[in-house]
Amino acid sequence: MRLAGIEVRDFRSLEQLQLNLEPGITSLVGVNAAGKTNLLEALYFALSGRSFRTRDRRELIRFGAPVARSELQVEGEEGGHRLLASVSRAEGRRHLLDGKPATPEVIARRRPHVVVFAPDRLVLVKGPPAERRAHLDRFVAARWPSRSRLRQQYGQVLAQRNALLRRIAAGFSSRSELDAWDETLAAAAAPLAEARGEASEQLAPRFASAADRLGLGEVRLRYVSREGADPAALREALAERRESDLRRVRTSAGPHLDELELSLGERSLRRYGSQGEQRAGLLALLLAERESLIDGGMAAPVMLLDDVMSELDPARRELLADRLEERGQALISAADETALPAVARQRLVRMPLGVDSSLRVAA
Repeated sequence: MRLAGIEVRDFRSLEQLQLNLEPGITSLVGVNAAGKTNLLEALYFALSGRSFRTRDRRELIRFGAPVARSELQVEGEEGGHRLLASVSRAEGRRHLLDGKPATPEVIARRRPHVVVFAPDRLVLVKGPPAERRAHLDRFVAARWPSRSRLRQQYGQVLAQRNALLRRIAAGFSSRSELDAWDETLAAAAAPLAEARGEASEQLAPRFASAADRLGLGEVRLRYVSREGADPAALREALAERRESDLRRVRTSAGPHLDELELSLGERSLRRYGSQGEQRAGLLALLLAERESLIDGGMAAPVMLLDDVMSELDPARRELLADRLEERGQALISAADETALPAVARQRLVRMPLGVDSSLRVAA
């Protein structure tokens, strides 16, 4: 499954753009503010319905325009699909599959998995645990589509238990009602924690290998769960913390508090890693996910890599480009064409682009 072409209108600085895409590496080259990152963001928006740079989708709309839209043609062995994501100031967001509304789960089965390396994505390494949990859950959904709803199912039960805590605090419900919800929460938590643990076990050796190739040194990836995937352990923890939960009106045990721990040596990459080490750690994690999906018989994810080559020395640039070119599809942005390895200069797109632009292949 691959991206075949994109049409963008009034998306950030991109007024109107049409671009054909090919397998392998496509390099977006241009000076700063030429729209390279905006194009990568538009691709991600069409695929996922989200931005990797902002939570406020209204920021995607070009100044003075009413609507931002990104439309993407995806081709696979079973045929093609058209994905359209748009956001308007008046009506909000739409995400359509072949012209019709569809759930995120249905759309995810009709598109390739996508991963992003960008400065804004450093929150995945240096930000709060919630960012890493959500990212790990998206990887679980890509690796095992049958598990794609585990996060949502647990979240629904957690929200209902928290709502009950608020009702009890207000005097509208009985404390005894928590017994049934503790049981339900533990049952929903177990498969989510198990899937996260299994995903982490698959990623850990690949993360270490990718980090070594990038010159990062000895690293460790570990899923840290206080109760694990044992429903009895979570029920016991909920019982022990019931009084605290009632005072604070929120649930203080469960996988919504777990952590995906990234370490460099014996120290937290989040707390003690330099900016360069954190960027290398992010890239190593994304490459580990790519290898895990491929090794599991899945399609290689689309890699959107914003200014990645500036972080690497020439030898590691060559290594990264060779791995990306051998399978799947990647789009790389770069301000300096000479920083790109030869294999990454075979398909160049010079930014900015105008209307009806086609892929420009280097001679």
